[in-house]
Amino acid sequence: MRKWFEDNKVMMLLSALVFIGGYFFLRLAYHMSDKMPFTQEIILIILGTLATILITAMLLNKQTSVELEKEQSIKFIELKTETYQKLIDTIEEMVLHKDISSDDLTRLKFHTHRLAIFASPAVLEEYEHFLDIFDQVIAKDRHVSMQDEDMLSEALAKLTIYIRADLVGELDEESGRSAKEIRDQIMANAT
Repeated sequence: MRKWFEDNKVMMLLSALVFIGGYFFLRLAYHMSDKMPFTQEIILIILGTLATILITAMLLNKQTSVELEKEQSIKFIELKTETYQKLIDTIEEMVLHKDISSDDLTRLKFHTHRLAIFASPAVLEEYEHFLDIFDQVIAKDRHVSMQDEDMLSEALAKLTIYIRADLVGELDEESGRSAKEIRDQIMANAT
């Protein structure tokens, strides 16, 4: 029953019943009032007004639901963007600091949980690859050397490709540039 209300089926059914009942009532009133001057015109005006109100109400109802979906989508993209930005900022901070503490590793673990909520499966998979490289490079001595920076930068660039596809993938398709061109550009910027 709840789904009927969510899909506006009950509202549409009730509107149809009111419209059909009103039509027959006004038709009856129209034929009964043909002896009095201007009453038929007034009844036609009322019928036209009711039809206009009904159509406007249905259009506004649909427009409201579309706007709500749009707002939800915008909020979700904002949350994704903020989560991705925080992740990149944390990685930048860790690499610039050179010495990785246990707090830094804990912070990275919490980013993993945030990504699990918002990120696409492709981003999660690439983030797992990034963490594997991070563990290989950093876990031994908890220090970031120049060579480590290069490896992390390349791994982060690959992760960024998937993040970009998750956030603005449709816009990239419309830009006329292929995914390979964008990938190559991001990888070239990382080196």
